[in-house]
Amino acid sequence: MRQEFQLTDDELRELLSISKPVPEIALNCGTPPSAQAMANAFWQRLSKERGFDFITVRPVPGQGPRVFTAEVSL
Repeated sequence: MRQEFQLTDDELRELLSISKPVPEIALNCGTPPSAQAMANAFWQRLSKERGFDFITVRPVPGQGPRVFTAEVSL
């Protein structure tokens, strides 16, 4: 069943911050994770806290960046 959720102010700030591209610098420890990988990790973590399937997250048109729907985890 699809349900509507809303990001908190802190969650939205975090998502916007990690979605920005990071300049790649050649380091001995390797390349940093991509913005996409970091956003995926954010949604996966949030889905465990809120009880939804992170792969099913969709924005709600006209509701702004906070509101999204997702399938509830059973």
